[in-house]
Amino acid sequence: MVEELAQADDAVAACVDAAAWALPEHDLLAALDAAHRLQQRLAAITLALVREIDGRGTARAQGASSTAVWLRERLRLTVPAARRLVDLAAALDTGNPGVRQALADGHISLDQARVITDTVTTVQATAGTEAANKAVAVLTDWASQFDPTHLRKLGTRILDHIAPDIADAAAQAALDADARRAARDRHLTLSEQADGRLRLSGTLDAETAGLLRAAIDPLSTPTGPDDERSPGQRRHDALSDVCRLALHSGDLPEHGGDPTQIVVTTSYDGLTRQLSSGTLDTGLSLTPEAVRRLACDATLLPAVLGGTGQVLDVGRQRRLITGPLRRALVLRDRGCAFPGCDRPPRWCHAHHIHHWADGGTTNLANAVLLCGHHHRHLHHSDWTVQLGRDGHPEFVPPAWLDPEQLPRRNHYHRRT
Repeated sequence: MVEELAQADDAVAACVDAAAWALPEHDLLAALDAAHRLQQRLAAITLALVREIDGRGTARAQGASSTAVWLRERLRLTVPAARRLVDLAAALDTGNPGVRQALADGHISLDQARVITDTVTTVQATAGTEAANKAVAVLTDWASQFDPTHLRKLGTRILDHIAPDIADAAAQAALDADARRAARDRHLTLSEQADGRLRLSGTLDAETAGLLRAAIDPLSTPTGPDDERSPGQRRHDALSDVCRLALHSGDLPEHGGDPTQIVVTTSYDGLTRQLSSGTLDTGLSLTPEAVRRLACDATLLPAVLGGTGQVLDVGRQRRLITGPLRRALVLRDRGCAFPGCDRPPRWCHAHHIHHWADGGTTNLANAVLLCGHHHRHLHHSDWTVQLGRDGHPEFVPPAWLDPEQLPRRNHYHRRT
């Protein structure tokens, strides 16, 4: 397969620089159809490979918490996109050979395959295998005429065409299935932008969407005739107000042993002279004005940092990795330090590099932040962790994964 894919790659590469402008319209359209069909066939191959990798447990063997997270690191996908690949690969492998074949033949797109698989799964549970096979045939035929959104709408009444005697009962089952899919696909992604801003994207289920609107709608109304903010800006400010209210309530649970809080790193001289910007523990930057505004309602903790950002001293040390020592660890590692992990500090445990039970000390030089999964993985695998020359953690993979055992670092939390 590797050799055949390499040959296909060469053939596709030869088309990349081809002069599309020179093609007559008939050939131009034919080339578009051929490229699209090839894209779907490659998607079928990708799904088969993803299914095999997931079944073998390759991702967890290499230290990832799931196949979706491993695919994010390997293929540079978002986790939701990777999870959809894993789910679809499993669905096609366990009972939808007709859908898989239609995708492999280039007759349906990847998004259409997801719609058909979801619909057929509902039909299978409601009306049995025979009706499910009929649904595959009908939906793959409809796919030549309708896009995924329209196809999903048609799928809600598929039993009217293949099993009208149970269609009404199945309609309720379809609604229930939609609710389960909404719960499965719910996600919120926070993406740091180059200029320090944060981009929010995601999909909320119906209940959470209602809660969000109920919370921000009253705060999103214009404050008066002179309010020149756009609707989007008002919603942004409303979300900020909701978060402030939640933080000030005191009812939020602790994270990582500390009360829920915002941690800002800045210089004392710069703060008092209104000149210094600040950095959140998430890595985002704040203007001097924002730092001073937050400092009005904050506890200030002195810390001394070296030129490379290495924390030299912060408050006083304690026996457990909590309080000032943990905050020093957060300042240094900024999140789970294991390569490829993007878990924030509040989701992490403080791990002794040289175990406490074996005589290890509790100080910054013997600690590293790890999320729950990678904390367990480090204890039960051949990975090792050490501090590099600059005082930042690096991980040495087992020889079976990397014969040269070159140290690896996490670049997700790097600040530039």
